[in-house]
Amino acid sequence: MSEPLISLRHIAHTYLAGSALETVALQDASLTLHRGEVAALVGAGGAGKSTLVAYANGLLRPAERGRALVLGQDTADPRCDLTAIRRRVGLVMQYPHQQLFERLLGDDIAYGPRQLGLSRDEIRERVRWAMEAVGLGFDAFVDRRTFSLSGGEMRRAALAGVLAMRPEVLVLDEATTGLDPRGRGMVHGLLRRLRAEMDLSVILVSNEMDEVAELADTVTVLQQGRTILSGPTREVLSQGALLEEAGLAAPEPMQIAQDLAAAGLPVPADRLTTGETEEALWQALTR
Repeated sequence: MSEPLISLRHIAHTYLAGSALETVALQDASLTLHRGEVAALVGAGGAGKSTLVAYANGLLRPAERGRALVLGQDTADPRCDLTAIRRRVGLVMQYPHQQLFERLLGDDIAYGPRQLGLSRDEIRERVRWAMEAVGLGFDAFVDRRTFSLSGGEMRRAALAGVLAMRPEVLVLDEATTGLDPRGRGMVHGLLRRLRAEMDLSVILVSNEMDEVAELADTVTVLQQGRTILSGPTREVLSQGALLEEAGLAAPEPMQIAQDLAAAGLPVPADRLTTGETEEALWQALTR
């Protein structure tokens, strides 16, 4: 296998170290992303997911323990070009209002492309493409006041602002939280299309286990700031006891498949998606 695009190894991180408000966020956390892959990061609230992915584009740099190699650069090295990394690794934050700041939506999405020195026409084309890609029609939304948007629209706007930079790696921190089923389906379809068209690599932070099962190639499980499990999606999500220990559960289709297998039907217990479980049940019933 080729060298990973992002390799975060044994990271430790403490907020406000030495103060009365000291909080240990990470103790021994690792995450790897290879080109063209969707790597999911899951864990209960407070497990350290958002802190760990902040190392994926240099927002945080190893200081206590561990090593972060991003696109071949060691982010702890003073010579590391963090600006170049952040142009190539786009981060969509858990709370989208944190990365929206311009008065008008079109100007907000255009901010990143402007920093690349693109022509006016190129910037406008990128803004139009990114807005249409996330389901915010250019003509309807380009002149909308940014903070008049709904929560779901803000989340899509934040994603559009990152996509307009045409990153190689997209880090999505709970990107579909707050979206209705149609909005989640749109994001899922967009990710599949971008992978196919742009060879986009994705780190997907999510506790929606059905979403992880549908999209991810690999899964890393965090528990109290430590990586306790990592590997191919089917293998990791089959580890019911470890997932439960981490405050998680297997995807619902897998739980149904396991119940069917326990009831004596010849259904493989590691079915990940609704489609896989339905097919396995149909085959079992028609034998």
